[in-house]
Amino acid sequence: MEKIIPPEILKKIRRIELRTNRLVTETLSGQYHSVFKGQGMNFDEVREYQPGDDVRLIDWNVTARMNHPFIKKFVEERELTLYLLVDLSASGIFGSTSQNKRELSGEIASVLAFSAIRNNDKVGLILFTSEIEKFMPSRKGEKHVLRVIREILFYEAKHKGTNINSALEFLLKLKQRHAIVVLISDFIADINYSLIRQVNRKHDLVAIQITDPHELELPDVGRVVLEDAETGEITQINTSDEETRKAFIKRREFMQDELKKTFRNLKIDLIQVMTNKPYAGELEKFFKQRERRRFRI
Repeated sequence: MEKIIPPEILKKIRRIELRTNRLVTETLSGQYHSVFKGQGMNFDEVREYQPGDDVRLIDWNVTARMNHPFIKKFVEERELTLYLLVDLSASGIFGSTSQNKRELSGEIASVLAFSAIRNNDKVGLILFTSEIEKFMPSRKGEKHVLRVIREILFYEAKHKGTNINSALEFLLKLKQRHAIVVLISDFIADINYSLIRQVNRKHDLVAIQITDPHELELPDVGRVVLEDAETGEITQINTSDEETRKAFIKRREFMQDELKKTFRNLKIDLIQVMTNKPYAGELEKFFKQRERRRFRI
């Protein structure tokens, strides 16, 4: 039996739908369609040959019967499946701006899910922390996507840690044909890159890293006590010390650069978005880059 979405949660989801509707309708839905293609072509019909048609498509049997040339017409096997793998670990509740990392993850996932259903594709969901928290098999339709968004935004995770590897292993065990897999996380975790490579060989993997500006540089606010949301570990830092701030920035820049370099070497797209900046530009840039690569092949 399907769960009824409470009215107050439905209102919040509808607000996200309205906020993202223009972006999906005017830009991303069409780009999604052109970038993520089906896995083959299906025969549609035959029609009379017209000058300029590819002679390799001539249907010789029909041509012989009709005494003038006919060609086979094919249509793209369009139906695709989008799987959203969303990190719900406790570090996602961090936010130094009006939106925390989990809220931004939910909004970006919503944009992609709405783009998928506009193209009549299926959408599935895997929510994970240190364990698999929730699995929703892929289905079509707006009602299903509204439930997917509800779970991303309001699911109460039972664990605090992060295990990206377990989510990837779970995905690989599914009896799932080639899919678009979008992995959304802050990537503050140990990652088995051989698993990343396996997933990308079977599917079309795209990674989206969600980061808050205060994770990249420390504000000068004196001595502060920081608690790791996932492990509970306590650290005291003097943010007024310039050398401490510089060392922090340098370490974080190195980690960001290494992540980019690793995904680039694996030939996997990595989209890096910040909670204090509009994400639409980064998504559009990704789609345009993918489209240019398709035309170069």
